[in-house]
Amino acid sequence: MLSWRHFQRVNPRSLCAIYTHRSFSSSPSVLSRASWPSSLSLTQVITDKRNESLEGGGKTKRDKQHSKGKLTCRERLDLLLDKDSFREYDAFVEHQCTDFGMEAQKTAGDGVVTGHGTIHGRRVFVYSQDFTVLGGSLSRTNANKILKIMDQAMTVGAPVIGLQDSGGARIQEGVNSLAGYADIFQKNVLASGVVPQLSLIMGPCAGGAVYSPALTDFIFMVRETSHMFVTGPEVVRAVTNEKVDQETLGGAVTHTQKSGVAHNMYANDIEALQRMRDLFDYLPLSNRDQAPTRTCLDPIDRKDSALDTLVPIHSSTAYDMQQVITRVIDKHSFFEISPDYARNIIVGMGRLGGTSVGVVANQPLVSSGALDMEASVKAARFIRFCDAFHIPLITFVDVPGFMPGTAQEHGGIIRHGAKLLYAYCEATVPKLTVITRKAYGGAYIVMSSKHLRGDYNVAWPTAEIAVMGASGAVEIIFKNHQDKLKMEKEYHSKFTTPLSAARQGYLDDIIEPRSTRVCLIEQLELLKTKSIQNPWKKHGTIPL
Repeated sequence: MLSWRHFQRVNPRSLCAIYTHRSFSSSPSVLSRASWPSSLSLTQVITDKRNESLEGGGKTKRDKQHSKGKLTCRERLDLLLDKDSFREYDAFVEHQCTDFGMEAQKTAGDGVVTGHGTIHGRRVFVYSQDFTVLGGSLSRTNANKILKIMDQAMTVGAPVIGLQDSGGARIQEGVNSLAGYADIFQKNVLASGVVPQLSLIMGPCAGGAVYSPALTDFIFMVRETSHMFVTGPEVVRAVTNEKVDQETLGGAVTHTQKSGVAHNMYANDIEALQRMRDLFDYLPLSNRDQAPTRTCLDPIDRKDSALDTLVPIHSSTAYDMQQVITRVIDKHSFFEISPDYARNIIVGMGRLGGTSVGVVANQPLVSSGALDMEASVKAARFIRFCDAFHIPLITFVDVPGFMPGTAQEHGGIIRHGAKLLYAYCEATVPKLTVITRKAYGGAYIVMSSKHLRGDYNVAWPTAEIAVMGASGAVEIIFKNHQDKLKMEKEYHSKFTTPLSAARQGYLDDIIEPRSTRVCLIEQLELLKTKSIQNPWKKHGTIPL
């Protein structure tokens, strides 16, 4: 059998030849309400209507979907969910619109498939929009189907995954369609922090429709076949006289590399669905559950001597923080989020001793790991997700400070940096921090320092903790001194070694790099019973 990785090299337009989808050729002919013969049993009527729902927009439209390199809504659910686990709701629902000849365009299911199933044996609620039925457009009844499964998800405590492939609001229904969107947005907000909400953009998602996935926790997109924008290319051209195509305006590359709206991008539907299954395995089912634990095949007492020499002697020399992360956490367990956006900071899910953890780390290879506006927002959002769902935070620090310059100051680095500060301060989950090298100025404080209720803060011997680097400090303190090199050495020996912070109790320990994994797993086990509450409030006023 071919694995999903095989399909990474497959032209998306040939997916229909690879994926053996459900055949409808043997299905009974679909009967309209007016053509029911009086002798037809109710059982046969129900069977016919169910087959109508399975048929969707018909073979011609399904073939057209395949020709674009896209799977149909039901094929996607077959790949996302465990085999035979899907239980559908509201397969017989039809829209109630009678304007503009819509009474003659009714299809059972009304363009969205909803229900629940399992992923790796764990419950999940899903909805999958059917582009073959009226372009997957949202009707009032269509929205009600989505709202029903979201309500049930919150009631039982299970995540919601939405597979988006829709032309937007059903224009023929007017304000009823808009009301449907508004109700979904409201439900997204009510469900936020209660159950994980995940979105897969697998086709168009335009206009007001974009705000539902934007309110969810993670968004995956498919290269070349998925698009998100508030106003399409035609409107942009009419209003601004700017010529732009769909891919440039709102394609997967745009949103995973430039805007940061989407988190991850994949080559085709199959890969995106498989990776969504992978991410799901790290997440608790709701805010009532703890982070899931899996059997750990990587020894918890494993020490990696390569870490002892990974950080270069010269502090100006870059190294790859990914190497630190993958050598410390359980082998092959790191799932990076937003790898192509704000690359000067790394965030993602991993496991330590089998327990799901959220990882945040500066990346010295990009902008020396300095914090800028995009990095601050990227990390802050991820931290708040982990805190909402009881996922411990592991932070690896090598940060020279906040990015200087007029572009950053005028763009609001103060406000955006404050979001990251707020997220770490607010978090009550276990917070474990390892300083590998630089931790300068305000960025030292922000990156989960002991002062922000850090539970376990350690440093490697290579750590430098100070207001700023030695050369910069000497230029200020000893501006007119004749032997600045001597002053740099003196400043370095007094302030930029981890001993100074350890003496003040701001570090719990200075550890050998090779022992990092052992120390973190030990402390994580200790902190499983951590209990801390923030003061009661309606909500905080994070500097949005």
